[in-house]
Amino acid sequence: MAEKFNRATFSKSFLRHITRIKAPDEMLAEASEQGLEKTLGVWDLIILGVGAIIGSGIFAVVGIAAAGSADGSSLGAGPALMVSMVIAAIACIFSALCYSEFATMIPVAGGAYTYTFATLGEFAAWMVGWVLMLEYAIGFIAVACAWSNHFVQFLAGFDKVLPAWLAHPPVWLTNDVFSVGKLLAENPDIYVPRILGVPVCINLPAIIMVLLTTAILVKGTKDSTKMASVMVVIKMAVIALFILGGAFFVTPANWTPFAPNGMSGIWSAAFLIFFAYIGFDALATAAEECKNPQKDLPIGIIGSLLITTIVYVLVALVLTGMQKTSGPVPLDFLKAPMAYCMTMTGKSWAVYASYFISIGSLAGLTSVLLVLEMAATRILYAMSRDHFISKRFQKLHSKFKTPALLTWTVGILAVLGILTLNLDVAAELCNYGTFTSFIIVCVAVLILRHTDPDRPRPFKVPFSPVVPSLGILCCGGLMIYKSLQAGSSALLFPVWLGIGAVIYLLYGFIKNRNNENRIHKELVHGSEIEQEVIE
Repeated sequence: MAEKFNRATFSKSFLRHITRIKAPDEMLAEASEQGLEKTLGVWDLIILGVGAIIGSGIFAVVGIAAAGSADGSSLGAGPALMVSMVIAAIACIFSALCYSEFATMIPVAGGAYTYTFATLGEFAAWMVGWVLMLEYAIGFIAVACAWSNHFVQFLAGFDKVLPAWLAHPPVWLTNDVFSVGKLLAENPDIYVPRILGVPVCINLPAIIMVLLTTAILVKGTKDSTKMASVMVVIKMAVIALFILGGAFFVTPANWTPFAPNGMSGIWSAAFLIFFAYIGFDALATAAEECKNPQKDLPIGIIGSLLITTIVYVLVALVLTGMQKTSGPVPLDFLKAPMAYCMTMTGKSWAVYASYFISIGSLAGLTSVLLVLEMAATRILYAMSRDHFISKRFQKLHSKFKTPALLTWTVGILAVLGILTLNLDVAAELCNYGTFTSFIIVCVAVLILRHTDPDRPRPFKVPFSPVVPSLGILCCGGLMIYKSLQAGSSALLFPVWLGIGAVIYLLYGFIKNRNNENRIHKELVHGSEIEQEVIE
């Protein structure tokens, strides 16, 4: 019977409440009673995984990882970029194996949030859910803005065909206020409308894309997977075009020196490329929608990682063979490396190929948007089920069987974020959210192996506790590496955690205890009625 709740105090009762775990059997029972529709098979998962991972990383970040950043703050690996990619993949695989064990053992919505609740308790679960909003919700906003930037660049390539207003739209309609501020500092003559002296900026392509993605997700995960499949086919075809076409223009001399900045450059590039792999963990949040999660989820998670690693290494091999990366490189190479390399061949067919590569980058970012928003809504759905947010968000669409209200809420909040957030800082904060969730899942595997060793595990992390420990060390090391670099995000992450803790104490904790009071009263009332009947 639930205890009566009085008020939040730092007592033994308070500490027992915040460390209260939710049994996996209870989670499975709730999912069975009011769960999401099971529509995903193994190929759907692989497509979602590849769709989430292969995005802006391979189309943009790879250039910086190879040659270093323009301001010199990040060293490039040069041709040794392929080594950096393998290092980043290995770091991800340790965490991926831990995700696979949990996803098959507790196949319900929520991912790392759910696994934390089963091992570390209520408060830790809330904090992980709060941190995951950095990775998924804010990441969703950042990728939407990246999609907008690529779309504007794509339109500019047709300036001789399209009207001038469309080929080169006004900057205040395609940028956030912070980006426009930087542009105004460089060119004060740029026209930007103002209200009471405040610039009015609306990133219209990003907002439209967010609303379109939200509408697709409301129709169902299966339909979203179909669209993601189309996007994955397009971007994989484009990447294949670059690898096969670019191979004819590779100059082996460009691979020398192999590691111009030594191990420093390799580790620096591994840190950057690590974020080109982010997305596989989103599959765990869709576990409740899998037809056969015990078998399909490990294949989907690990399979998508292996496929993307092979693709990344091949791209790095051709890219660094086409462009020498041991010295200064053009700025266009850093922004869009594959398209730039194809354009610089001088061949007319290669120039047309660069247009297709731009289309591929848009397709890649679109599939990432779909998976990130889906992951954000599934985590919030699980948190609603646990009384951390309003139970209204648990209501499923009568036709599509998706959390429609929650999905639209995430979409509208993303639009507000596009209008108000400093996306440079927000994107850096996403990194910390990712590292934290990976570390927590590795820790959770070790805890549950100790507290519930007899629970059936359709998939078990091999060589435990070595593999989870290596995952903790790899992710923790990269997190520390980032924290030691200058930047406001290292200071803002603890602030984000503090805000989350305050919200839990003032809202989540009290809401959960009130729910326990309700259950307590219902049980007491039921017992009294039973007693009266007996008498």
